[in-house]
Amino acid sequence: MAMLTDDKTRTDLLNRLKRAEGQLRGVQRMIEEGEPCLDIASQMAAVRKALDSTYVRMTVCFMQQELGARLTTNEKGQKQLAEVLQDVQTLLGKVR
Repeated sequence: MAMLTDDKTRTDLLNRLKRAEGQLRGVQRMIEEGEPCLDIASQMAAVRKALDSTYVRMTVCFMQQELGARLTTNEKGQKQLAEVLQDVQTLLGKVR
């Protein structure tokens, strides 16, 4: 299995995960402090959404990296590939 080679992408993904980690610690604190279940559920949904969007971003970056390496395209083709992958990211973001 290929690895993500773009440092900017890796940094973006790690930052997203760190934010989700902070949100999750907040949920733990809310449970410890006896916050209302609806408030906790709302924050848990936010954590899930953050993780889902990070997963989608990673998947699209992987696709872009692998397709870009395998397809010999000119600048116009690269632009079209980027546009298609942006659409894929939007579509995947709506799945659930």
